[in-house]
Amino acid sequence: MKATIDRMEDGWAVLLLRADESIEFELPVCMLPGGSGEGDILDIDISKDIEATKVATERVSGLIEKLKKKNTTSSIIKKPSGK
Repeated sequence: MKATIDRMEDGWAVLLLRADESIEFELPVCMLPGGSGEGDILDIDISKDIEATKVATERVSGLIEKLKKKNTTSSIIKKPSGK
């Protein structure tokens, strides 16, 4: 996708989507290629990292299972009231 740098404000670049310039979004200026400025047209590529998503999902599932096991093995001992 292509976007035009419309303006830069307080460390943020306001970009307009070339296919529909009514759509704007912001990126931190530090994420832009060096020397970028207002009016420049950028190629932006966003892709899904399937392998990283799989690894993260497996890690979170493992943590959830560990918490479930910990929760079922712990017990709370209640003292009888002394009245």
